[in-house]
Amino acid sequence: MKRKLIAAVGVAGMVVSVAACGSDSDKGGKTDASGNKTLTVWVMDGSAPDAWMAEVNKAFEAKHKGVKVKVEKQQWNGIQEKVTTALSEDTPPDVLELGNTQTAGYAVTGGLADLSGDKATLGYDGWNKGMLASNELDGKLYSAPWYAANRVVVYDKAAYKKAGISAPKTRAEWIDGLKKLKAADPKSQPIYLPGQSWYVYAGFLWDEGSDLALKDGDKWKGNLSSAQAVSAMNFYKELQSYSTAPKDKDEATPQQSTDVVPKGGVASWIGLGWEAGGAIDAMKKAGKTADFGYFPIPGKTADKPGSVFFGGSNLAVSERSQNKELAKEWLALAAGKDHMTKYAAATEGALLPNNDAAQFKPAAGSFAEAMALAAPVGKITPVTPGWANVETAPNPIKDYMTKVLKGEDAKAAGEAADKVINERINQK
Repeated sequence: MKRKLIAAVGVAGMVVSVAACGSDSDKGGKTDASGNKTLTVWVMDGSAPDAWMAEVNKAFEAKHKGVKVKVEKQQWNGIQEKVTTALSEDTPPDVLELGNTQTAGYAVTGGLADLSGDKATLGYDGWNKGMLASNELDGKLYSAPWYAANRVVVYDKAAYKKAGISAPKTRAEWIDGLKKLKAADPKSQPIYLPGQSWYVYAGFLWDEGSDLALKDGDKWKGNLSSAQAVSAMNFYKELQSYSTAPKDKDEATPQQSTDVVPKGGVASWIGLGWEAGGAIDAMKKAGKTADFGYFPIPGKTADKPGSVFFGGSNLAVSERSQNKELAKEWLALAAGKDHMTKYAAATEGALLPNNDAAQFKPAAGSFAEAMALAAPVGKITPVTPGWANVETAPNPIKDYMTKVLKGEDAKAAGEAADKVINERINQK
C-alpha cells in the first residue's frame, strides 16, 4: 500500500504516439476456455486491497452473467513503456490504473477512451476537485480519479513538549515554534527539510495563488521568476534555515524516513504516510520507540491549511478496448461512492478516496486525520503532456531551489529555470 506512491508522486518520461482506432462495440472481445467474456483490469501492486477488489468484481459479475473480471497486478518500475505498448495493441487491458501525473501524456496520444459523455454515471459531480484536474485535458474527461495521498508534518511529541509548543495553525506560528525548538535544544534540527523537496515548495507557490507553469495562448511557460514564486521560495528558505539537511538533495537522498529520522536529533519533518510508517519501523528495529504527532502543513491564515501535492492514481478505459461499454460500467462501479467508501475503510484512511463524502473517519491524532484535513486544498502539477519532460533529471525546479538556498537571487534563478521549463514543457 505504501511504496507505490514513490512512483505515483512525480513520474517523468515521454510516451510515444498511440494510434486510436478502437471500436465502441462490445461484440467479440476476449473469452476464456469456458466461453465467458473476459474484462481485463490492470492495477498497480498494492493499490487495491484484495478483499475490496473481490467485492467489486463479484457485484459486477452478478450483474453481467457470462463476464469474468481478470485483475492483473503491475509494477511501477517500467510501467510507462508497458502501458504505451499495451495501448497500441488490438487487445489492450480494458481498464487500467495510471499515475495521476502520467494520465495527460497517455490521453494526448489517443490511447484512452473519451469519457466526457459518461460523467453522470461515473459520479463526476462528487469527485474531489483537486484530484479531478489530472483526469481532464482540453475540456475532455479521460479517466476517473481513484485515490490520492499528501504530505503532512510529522513531529516528535517529546521535542514539542520540551519546547512548550503545540501543532501550529499558521505559517507565523510554525516559524515561532521552530525558533522555540532551536532554543530548547540547540543540537537538534527543529525541522529536517532538504533543499530540493520541490513538492513542498509547490504547495507554498499554490498558496500564493500561482503555479509552477502557466498556459500562455497555445503554449506553456515557466513561472518561477514571478513575484509569487519568489515569495514562496523565500518562505521555503526561511523554513530550511532551521535545518541542516543538504541544500542540493531531495527527501529521498538520503531517505529522510529511514536514513535520517531514526538516528535522532530531528524534531519534525514533512512526509507521506508510508514514510511515517517506515520511520516507525526503522526506529523499532533500532530499539527505539517512535512517538509521533501529525499536523497539516500550516497555511498563511488559520482558516485553511497549506496547499499540498496530491500523489495518486486514476482509472482509465483503453480506447482500443473490445469491451468498452462494459469497461465503463466496471469503472463506474469501482470508482463510485459506495465502493470508494469501502475502499477508504479498507485502507484505514491511508489513502484518500476520490469522493470527499466517502472519506474514512480516521483515528484522532493519526497521520490519516492530518492528511484528510488537507485534502480539500490538494492540487497537482500543471496538466499537460509536456510536464513529464520538466521533471526529467536534471529537474530545473530542484536546481532553482538549490541556487536560491545557496545565496543566488530568487528572481534571477527563476528566470534561468523558466528558460529550461519553457523548452521542455512545450516539446511535442
